[in-house]
Amino acid sequence: MQSLKLGSASKAIRFFVIALSAVILSPLVSADTYRSGQHIEPAFEGWRPNEDGTFNMMFGYMNENWEEEPNVDVGENNMFSPGDADRGQPTHFLPRRNRFTFEVQVPSDWGDRELVWTLSVNGVDRKAYGTLKDDYLVDNMVIASETGSLGAGTSSPESRANLPPVTTVQGDDIRTVRVGQAMALRTHVADDGIPTPTDPVEQAREFAEFVGGPLAVAFVTEENVRQRLLMSPPIKVTVQKINGLFLSWNVYRGAGDVQFSPQQAKPWEDTRAGSHSPWGTLWMPPKSPEDGMHDVEVTFDEPGTYVLWGRADDGGLYDDAYITVNVTE
Repeated sequence: MQSLKLGSASKAIRFFVIALSAVILSPLVSADTYRSGQHIEPAFEGWRPNEDGTFNMMFGYMNENWEEEPNVDVGENNMFSPGDADRGQPTHFLPRRNRFTFEVQVPSDWGDRELVWTLSVNGVDRKAYGTLKDDYLVDNMVIASETGSLGAGTSSPESRANLPPVTTVQGDDIRTVRVGQAMALRTHVADDGIPTPTDPVEQAREFAEFVGGPLAVAFVTEENVRQRLLMSPPIKVTVQKINGLFLSWNVYRGAGDVQFSPQQAKPWEDTRAGSHSPWGTLWMPPKSPEDGMHDVEVTFDEPGTYVLWGRADDGGLYDDAYITVNVTE
């Protein structure tokens, strides 16, 4: 009986080690899609009520390009109707799917009217229609589910207790710098620690100990876990996101090349391995500074007026901050 137990444990250990240490024998194949030249689909994500009786309509977009980041000034090619054409929408568009990018407040008496976002990119016109129909009501569980933090239609006591991070930019909201001059950007991010950050290495160690005991745990390293993740298919029917608090600064408006140091995590759904995106297979949540302060240096290569967008994201929920930068020669 003892030899049988040891044999079973040995088989479990060997199976686990083989699974974790397997390597890809062929190079990764690039996605069969477009890098540039394609259009952008504006998207109405839903609406949520405000305490004062008004409503916020939520919009995002799908940039069909993997690399091109089009710039479209507010005007006939990037406008809202009825009313003001400028409703705070981006004019710089990041690649691929960007959900819940911004919100537009409408009055309490909006009724059954539609708010239309028109976007024309690379010669293709597209529209998104915002409405207060009941089917489009959004709450925190919908946001967490749609962005991949939760499985479709699922929740837990932890996820229902989650509060969004709170983002506070230190210093002026409007700044002036010169081309090539590094601008220090300090942001405080506070969070409740929910959801629990994803730690694939710790999860693998727990599984190894369960099936093989301490001996199996010794074979679990970050490297072989990463190799295993490369081979693992998605386990959710929705987009799959790795939970963990991060802050990402990006260009929201402005056409020049802007460099951020250190490199920022992508706020868009780049599912490729090693993409430095929470939706990428090998992404590891960064360690948050003990004082909650995040420091970034920003450098601009062209003069103009820019709006920078900072999103703090805990995996399930988010909070946004904006600053305007006037860049001179």
